[in-house]
Parts: sequence; structure tokens; C-alpha cells
Amino acid sequence: MGFSSIWHWIIVLVVVLLLFGAGKIPRLMGDVAKGVKAFKKGMADDEDDEAASVSAERRGIEDGKPAQTIYPPQQPQQPQQPPQQPPVHRDDAPRG
Repeated sequence: MGFSSIWHWIIVLVVVLLLFGAGKIPRLMGDVAKGVKAFKKGMADDEDDEAASVSAERRGIEDGKPAQTIYPPQQPQQPQQPPQQPPVHRDDAPRG
């Protein structure tokens, strides 16, 4: 036997009414509803903030200042030297 019987639900309802009283249940439900509304509002605010930051990044503006483009450091170019020829050895010894 599970909680599918109507008698189980009636007994649970009576116990809840005895524990909390008839006046406390509507206040409890009102507090739950306020909590749900605050949660939804917070989620909507987060989505708006995220959308605003994404659109600011697309425009290249963050906090009202233009974004700076950062380039990778460039290595100084060294002038190209012509390839060196191997030294010429002359024999000072007489031939012949």
C-alpha cells in the first residue's frame, strides 16, 4: 500500500493541520511564493547582465572604455647578412 489511497492523504492533511495550524499554512505558502518570485527575478537579472556583457564585448567596449587590442610581442628583425664564403687558402709554397 502506497500513498495512492485517499485515506492516506486525508491522514497526512490532518497531521499537517494539527502541527502547523490552519493560519500558519497560508503564510508558509506565501513565503514559498515570494521565494520563488525572488529566485526567478534573480535569474532574469543574471541573464540580462550576461547579455549586456556579451554585447559590450562584441562592440569592444567594457566599462565605458574602448577595448585595447593586445598584439603578441614581435622579435626585432635582424638585417640579413650575405652568406659568408669559405676562406680561400693560398699555398705560399712554390710549385714545381
